Amino acid sequence: MSYPIEMIRHSLAHVMAAAVKKLHPDVKFAGGPAIENGFYYDFDTDYRFSEADFAQIEKEMRDLIKSNGRFEQKIVDLDEAKKIFADQPYKMEWLNEYDAAGEKLSVYTFRDFTDLCRGPHVESSKDLPRDGFKIRNVAGAYWKGDSKNKMLQRIYVDAFESKDALDEFLKMQEEAAARDNRKLGREMDLFHFEPEYAPGAVFWHDKGFKIYRRLIDYIRARQNREGYLEISTPSVMDRSLWERSGHWAKYGAHNYSGTTQDGKVFCVKPMSCPGGMLVFGQGIKSYKDLPLYLAEFGKVNRYEAAGSLAGLMRVREFTQDDAHIFCTEDQLEAEVVKILKLIKDIYNAFGFEKISMKLATRPLSEFRIGSDEVWDRAEGALKHALDTNGIEYEIAENDAAFYGPKIDNYLKDSMGRTWQCGTVQLDMNLPERFDLSYIGEDGERHRPVMLHRAMLGSIERFMGIFLESTGGNLPLWLSPEPVVVVPISEKYREYAESVVADLRAAGIYTRADLRDEKVNYKVRELSLAKTPIIAVVGEKESCDKTVTLRRLGIEKQETIPLADFVEQMKDAIKLPL
Repeated sequence: MSYPIEMIRHSLAHVMAAAVKKLHPDVKFAGGPAIENGFYYDFDTDYRFSEADFAQIEKEMRDLIKSNGRFEQKIVDLDEAKKIFADQPYKMEWLNEYDAAGEKLSVYTFRDFTDLCRGPHVESSKDLPRDGFKIRNVAGAYWKGDSKNKMLQRIYVDAFESKDALDEFLKMQEEAAARDNRKLGREMDLFHFEPEYAPGAVFWHDKGFKIYRRLIDYIRARQNREGYLEISTPSVMDRSLWERSGHWAKYGAHNYSGTTQDGKVFCVKPMSCPGGMLVFGQGIKSYKDLPLYLAEFGKVNRYEAAGSLAGLMRVREFTQDDAHIFCTEDQLEAEVVKILKLIKDIYNAFGFEKISMKLATRPLSEFRIGSDEVWDRAEGALKHALDTNGIEYEIAENDAAFYGPKIDNYLKDSMGRTWQCGTVQLDMNLPERFDLSYIGEDGERHRPVMLHRAMLGSIERFMGIFLESTGGNLPLWLSPEPVVVVPISEKYREYAESVVADLRAAGIYTRADLRDEKVNYKVRELSLAKTPIIAVVGEKESCDKTVTLRRLGIEKQETIPLADFVEQMKDAIKLPL
């Protein structure tokens, strides 16, 4: 019998917990779910796990799997559950907080290990792969994710249905490490970080900043074609604004804030939407003005835990390609579909063809704003837009923003990894809080509906994703140095500089590598820096007014007239609109 991979991973998590218990009988168990590519489990023990323990734990897991132990479920009441887990403080804490209200609880036992668990599990360990898992690492994790609680030890495991599937994944991980955006950032001289002075903030070098600006140029061009108006709002605003919007209650601990001499508390902008609403609120708006598209490349700052920072993928300061669309409820469906199509077109332009969507429903959070009636309308509107237009999607329960449901867009990169980037969020609550209105055909004031929209999401994060997906082999239109001219000796420096002048006159950024080094050395170094085209010039090229081209990843060279090369490059660097 074959089982879903999530069930296999969840069952293996119990096997690992049983193995750890056998090796360390005093261990206390917190819990651990199946996750993408594997699972983890949190343990509390005085023993400090390290890489030296991995092989022993894996061997014990294999021995347990070979024993063909069964996963046996038992349904118990709260009192019985407390007896079972009397020596397990983390299970007891959960049980003491649990309002049973007469409900029964599910526990699963595998060998000598028993856990609170809804399941399901495989029938027996014989159904689990003996060589389809590998411990990845051990890390610290606070109980319930709260830094006020005890730090536990979290063991992460990669797990698949077979050894072949695991080997393929591990090979992909090696490739991902070779393509790590921080590594490429150094090799390509794009950016660096200064953890001592500005943790989680990017120091852009010239070439990296060219890519950053080019990404913004591209999104700006796409927005201009759709009729967006571009605005800019202050980077520092009074705390009362964020209290009014609800962001302070939800994210206050992640805001950078300070008190001024007059006693006011100001916040560095963590998101752009309140500023966009203040712009909409200026002057009287008519139904004829709707839909109104306000876009902002807003630089925002959010305090993220130091341990979560990861190159461009997780930063504290970043730029969002934010926009807020104000429309009527009648216009809502068409606007949602239009945004989703635009996001898909943009991903396709970057070579991302595999796009999926999830409809995120209301969160179970004390910070959620708005009535259930409003949430019903909002969720129903997004679902109707997706269903009516035949758009495939999954449901992400309880994963919406605190102010409204959303449709998140996920792209798959060249290494099979999935990333959430673009989003469309329907907001019927904040326009109410900011008392936004427009004058309808009836001459009366009406409340607009607002759509929050991001396409790339964070410019920094998307750049990291694209760098890793391409391995730094950027398309010519996005490359900071699409071509570098290399003379074979000082004798041909003048011609090299004239080639650079012709290319720059045509709007193509380039430079000549005039260092006193051998040509082969320059070519190797430029190739490592992912320079797309190296134009080598010598006596023949100087006489014939040609260039000899070495294209990244292609062994064969070609020699073409300089004038033809300039025309080719003019087309190649155009934005893919």
